[in-house]
Amino acid sequence: PPMDPLGDVRRTTSLVVSQAQDVRINDSALSVLCDDLYSEASLNKHFLSWATPYHFCDPSSSLTTNYVLVVDTINFCFWREAPDWDYVPMATALKKVLENDPHAFDADRLSNVTEQTLSEWFNGFNELPPSRQERVRLLREVGSSLLDLYQGSFLNLISAARKSASRFVQLVTAAFPGFRDHAIYKGNQIFFYKRAQILAADLWGAYNGEKYGEFEDIGHLTMFADYRVPQMLRGHGVLVYSERLASRVDGLMEIVSGEPAEIEIRAGCVEAVERIRRVLTQKGILLTSVQVDWILWNLGENQQKELAPHHHTLTIFY
Repeated sequence: PPMDPLGDVRRTTSLVVSQAQDVRINDSALSVLCDDLYSEASLNKHFLSWATPYHFCDPSSSLTTNYVLVVDTINFCFWREAPDWDYVPMATALKKVLENDPHAFDADRLSNVTEQTLSEWFNGFNELPPSRQERVRLLREVGSSLLDLYQGSFLNLISAARKSASRFVQLVTAAFPGFRDHAIYKGNQIFFYKRAQILAADLWGAYNGEKYGEFEDIGHLTMFADYRVPQMLRGHGVLVYSERLASRVDGLMEIVSGEPAEIEIRAGCVEAVERIRRVLTQKGILLTSVQVDWILWNLGENQQKELAPHHHTLTIFY
C-alpha cells in the first residue's frame, strides 16, 4: 500500500492522547465549543478565505506557489524576544518582496540566502526575526533541494504529488529535512508535519482548490498543531492541563521541544479537532480539519488578550 503520512499523524497522535499524563480532552466542553463554532462557521465565511490583504495571492500566476513555500518555510516561532514579529507582518513583508522582484523566491536565489537577505526582506522591522540563522539555513535547504531534486522548480514537486495532499506531504518531508516534524513519545515515533500540511492547505487556499492547489484528498489533512489553537482550546476548557503543566505554561516557562508534555499538547490538539469535525458533521456542517483549524486560529487571534498564555516552545516546527 502507498505511504500515508496523514494517516500516520492521526494514528500516532491518537496513541499519545490515550496515554497522556498532563493533557486531556474534555468532551462536554468540546460539544459546547461546537455549538459556538456552528454559528461562527455560518457567520464568518471570511475565516475560511486565504485571500487576505497580507498574502500575495494571484491565482493566475505560479509565483504564488513560491510565495507560499517561502512563507511556510519560515512560519514558526514568532514569540521569542521580538514583539514586532508575528505571522501577519511577516507575510506582508514577503508579499512586498515578491511584488518588487518576481524572481526573489526562485530556487537558485533561495539557495544563496544570507542574514543580509533577511534584513533586506524585513527592513521595516525594528529587529530581524528570532532564530534567524535557522531561518536562513531552512530557506537555503529548500532552494538547494529543489535544484537537486526538482530542476529548481517547486511546480515540479507539486505536479509529482498528482493532486494528492498526502503524497504532497510525503514528497515535501522527503525533500526538505526542516519539514520533518516528528517526535518520540514513550518509544513511539509521533508525526505532526505541521508546516508540510499547512503548505498544502495554503496552496489549496491560494488557488481556491484549483490549478496548483488542486488536492482531491484535502479533507485528509489534519489541523496544524501550533500555539494559538491549543491556547484557544484550553481557554474553552476543551484541553485540560495537569496542575504541574498549567503552572509551567502560565508562568511562561519553556516547554522543551520533544518533551512528553509538549507532544501531549500538540497531539491533544490534533485529536480534539478530529472530534470537533465529527461533531460538526453530525450537525450537518461539513468542514475539513483545515477549515476547523482556520476558524479556531482566527478566533484565538481575536481572543488572545482574554486567554491564558500559550505554551512557549523553542522549535523550528511551529
